[in-house]
Amino acid sequence: MYLMIKHIHVTCVLLSIAGFALRGWWMLVDHRLLRHRLTRSVPHVVDTVLLGTAITLAVMIGQYPLQAPWVTAKVVGLIVYILLGTVALKRGRTRTVRVAAFVSAVLVFSWIVSVALSKNPAGWLAAFA
Repeated sequence: MYLMIKHIHVTCVLLSIAGFALRGWWMLVDHRLLRHRLTRSVPHVVDTVLLGTAITLAVMIGQYPLQAPWVTAKVVGLIVYILLGTVALKRGRTRTVRVAAFVSAVLVFSWIVSVALSKNPAGWLAAFA
């Protein structure tokens, strides 16, 4: 059961970043599909499954935010990623702000993945310490 949920989680991670990258590209080129109803709703479905599987996995392995530093780091990173993603795709007032937020969001996403893989709250930032 654990492996199945983990596979669903990892699949959703890949779908989430692929969808974000595609929407980021559409934002850069001002593509009409960025405003399509499915483009606005499908990411919520993927991210809901992603969050649900994350919570399920945390319960299964007994690793919770504030108890396991690497899980806490991932949750904080997720919040930062969501905020940056919102600025990149919706709330950024200028193209420059949107691009900066998009690049920052992708970097935060990569850091979250590195934390998950290493179980180290610093993730790839540990290389600079």
